[in-house]
Amino acid sequence: MNAEIIAVGTELLLGQIVNSNAQFISKELADLGINVYYHTVVGDNVGRLTSALEIADSRSNLIIITGGLGPTKDDLTKETIAAHLGKKLVYDSEALKSIEYYFEKTNRPMTENNRKQAMVLEGSQVLPNDHGMAPGMAVTADKRIYMLLPGPPSEMQPMMAHYGYDFLLSKMTDRENIVSRVLRFFGIGEAALETEIDDLIEQQTNPTIAPLAADGEVTLRLTAKNGSISEAEKLLDITEAQIRARVGQFIYGYDETSLLEEAMKLLKQQNITIAVAESLTGGMFQQQITSVSGASKVLKGGVVCYTNEVKSNVLNVSKEIIEVDGVVSEVCARELARNVATLMGAKIGISFTGVAGPDEQEGKPVGTVFIGLHQEGKPTLVKQLLLGGNRDSIRNRTVKYGFYLLIKRLSETQSAE
Repeated sequence: MNAEIIAVGTELLLGQIVNSNAQFISKELADLGINVYYHTVVGDNVGRLTSALEIADSRSNLIIITGGLGPTKDDLTKETIAAHLGKKLVYDSEALKSIEYYFEKTNRPMTENNRKQAMVLEGSQVLPNDHGMAPGMAVTADKRIYMLLPGPPSEMQPMMAHYGYDFLLSKMTDRENIVSRVLRFFGIGEAALETEIDDLIEQQTNPTIAPLAADGEVTLRLTAKNGSISEAEKLLDITEAQIRARVGQFIYGYDETSLLEEAMKLLKQQNITIAVAESLTGGMFQQQITSVSGASKVLKGGVVCYTNEVKSNVLNVSKEIIEVDGVVSEVCARELARNVATLMGAKIGISFTGVAGPDEQEGKPVGTVFIGLHQEGKPTLVKQLLLGGNRDSIRNRTVKYGFYLLIKRLSETQSAE
């Protein structure tokens, strides 16, 4: 099956609500091995909905429509589709009983327009609404399946999961499983990553490779189809191995994880404590750590050393370093990382110093960043960066780089053991 999802509702076009229904349905269909090639959003208008249906008919054989099944005048989905397919609307007795019972139970008068919600396409399979009034329905016409679902996610999601899924499964003969795996990268840009694996992307068939850049990171979604889930996993393993051979040093995790989650996981697994000295990041690194449950087992404490006085008086950075090398320097970052670890009694000390902007500092351009990483018994590492973007972007990316350096260091320690 090739599917198309049409979301009906002027409020979607106005940006008043997010079209989360399409995302949910796409995931459900992916589990069934059904391709979703198009998402369409159309307002509460008969002419435009009819046009959208005509276009969908030309390219899809499963058309799922959400919204417009309610009792008001702008709920026109059923009427429009009935006219499009040349079918009648009839009352479903079970749905009508359910609606009448609701009004009796709540001791509210039932207006005539609420009866409209019990109307379904003649000959359709009714999908019960366990969390609302308007039932869904599915009907086959002209070798296409049309499925109508309510708009509110609280009604649509359980209906799709409990009834729509089983209906579609019953219509499938040769079902393929779709299995996806997301590889998460940091420290390499989208363009550079694509260049390294360009031939793999060009030759892709099964699995497919889809790059996506977001928030200073890059992901690759690998998707394989096969009648057997285990065989699909093997296809993913082969493609992942090819990618790792070229850019594996930039992979830090899979699927829905994050740099923060992976760093915290390694710190906890290795029973390592950390202390933080933050200048340009102003406490952002510590804030992220403390957003994770169990942070007290990892974070000893930290110092926001925004001024030279605090760097000198609290973290014991020598006046010579401040006057000769400057606070935006490799030497200062190294001292901050070492000294905060000693001050807090932590196994690892990490420091952040640099120029977030808008003006240069100590003759160094905006975006100049130094991250120091000190660990007991190991050489102190200092990473110099030159980051682009505005002040917030520079600070956010600096924090991400801090977690990335932690992951690299702790992963090396784990491998050595």
